[in-house]
Order: sequence, then structure tokens, then C-alpha cells
Amino acid sequence: MIYTPDEDSYLLEKYVKKYSKNKSFLDMGSGSGIQAKAAISAGASSVLASDINKEAVENLKSQGINAIHSNLFKNIKSKFDIIAFNPPYLPEDKQEDKESALVTTGGKKGDEIILKFLKQAKAHLNKNGTILLILSSLTPKNKIIPLLNKLSMSYKILENKKIFFESLEIWEIQ
Repeated sequence: MIYTPDEDSYLLEKYVKKYSKNKSFLDMGSGSGIQAKAAISAGASSVLASDINKEAVENLKSQGINAIHSNLFKNIKSKFDIIAFNPPYLPEDKQEDKESALVTTGGKKGDEIILKFLKQAKAHLNKNGTILLILSSLTPKNKIIPLLNKLSMSYKILENKKIFFESLEIWEIQ
């Protein structure tokens, strides 16, 4: 299953277009490739799409997008000016089917994949680089903010968008 763009994707895309011109760009968890395509159209100097889903990677390659199969940064060696990630951020729902859960569930509480990503991301960020990250009001932040402090990283919320059962936030992390 390849994640189909939804409200969270379009919110992130808006900022990818603003931030990517003349920047090296990594689309983490690329899915359909919406962020990689936005970075390309915005004039990014280089674009790499990455996904844990081999089907998504093959689909991206078939569209001419430079893509790599990787579980977060496992197969990524480079550093980037911009790293965009629309992670699976929802808490586990035992009634959700396994295939769907792969693209929506961020772990038991919803923050586990984000925490793992942030621990690895700093090593792949150029000096003065930026992470663009989508979070949900359903994602617990009580471990994310202390981790950013521990990593000497700061964040600001660029936009908050209310959708029917949650609010989405786009965070700029430096």
C-alpha cells in the first residue's frame, strides 16, 4: 500500500515549496512522492526520496524520481539542507488492518517512529539545515520536545490546521 496524499501531505507540500529552492532535499517516507515532486518543482538543487515500502520506491523510480529503499536513515549516507517527513503519527489502533497501519501508525503511542527519526536526523542535516515535520494533536509530544532539547534543536509550529477529528501541525526544526 502506497500512502495516498491527504490533508497532512498537502499541508507539508505548501512548506516544501517555500523552503526547497536551491537546497538539497530528502523526502523521508516519500509514499506517493508528493514532497519530492514539490521540491523538484520548487527548484531544489538535489532531491532524494526514501521509503521503507519497496513498492513505493519502485513507483517513485518509474516516475523518474531518485529514490532509495530505507528504514529511516539506514541506507542514507548523505546530508541535506531540508528533510521533510510526514511520518506515521497515529497511536496504535488494534482494529486497523496491518497494511493500513504501516502508513498511519507511529507505534503504540504514535510517537515512536518520530523519536527514532529525530535521533537519526541530526547526523544527516547540513549546518543550518531544516526539518519539516508533520505532527497530529493525537501524537504525544511529551517525549518529542525533551528530545529536541537534548539534541540542541529548536522547533516552531509553522501552521496548525484543524481537520475533523484532529489538528495537524507543521513543525520547523533546526
